[in-house]
Amino acid sequence: MKYLQNIGLYFIMLGQVFKKPQKRSVFRESLFKEVDELGLKSIGIVAFISFFVGGVVAIQTALNVDSPWIPKYLIGFATKRSIILEFAPTFMSIILAGKVGSYITSSIGTMRVTEQIDALEVMGVNALNYLVLPKVIAAVFFYPFIVLLAMFLGIFGGWVSGFMTGLFTSDSYITGIQMDFQPYLVRYAIIKTMVFAFCISTIPSFYGFYVKGGSLEVGKASTQAVVWTSIVIILLNYFLTQMLLG
Repeated sequence: MKYLQNIGLYFIMLGQVFKKPQKRSVFRESLFKEVDELGLKSIGIVAFISFFVGGVVAIQTALNVDSPWIPKYLIGFATKRSIILEFAPTFMSIILAGKVGSYITSSIGTMRVTEQIDALEVMGVNALNYLVLPKVIAAVFFYPFIVLLAMFLGIFGGWVSGFMTGLFTSDSYITGIQMDFQPYLVRYAIIKTMVFAFCISTIPSFYGFYVKGGSLEVGKASTQAVVWTSIVIILLNYFLTQMLLG
């Protein structure tokens, strides 16, 4: 019953979040701040992980297809498909859920326990709209660019790994990347990313906004938010794959 109550409360919260902002100038300022906090400050870790995971995927693929009967260009093809279909949209979203989700929950939760949200509501401000909507818009519209960067760096990392290890040539890897390229798969990854970004921005906001107690409860809420956001992303990944690729 508690889970059903939380699901209902979550959708009630969304109804308050998507109301028209009261002051556009204040909303615009909050939006740019959230783009910086949620998006720009996440580029570093995304770039680092994407580059090296792309290299690992290419090396593992090369070691597993070490047969004279299997053409080497399949290494580039398999690396490209793995990164575009799953690694960039799903794996990166789970990493962002951990980094960004804990930040959102702790920041909103701290405002709740220090009664700053109560002060906003007393002044007649729609606190959910003021605090959550800029985060949602910043995440939904900026994270696709981060995922495109992850795709590029992952594939580039695979090429660098081949150059450094000598397991495959640059020409064969590039041929595999170019072979049977389907733009729809990139659109599929971006659609998934936008859905995941919505979850990353709203589920931690829910846990932070409705936290009760002190700093210890804020820490517990941050952990719960990251866990449930990751679970929802994995479940949605299954259904979105069935709908978009089935």
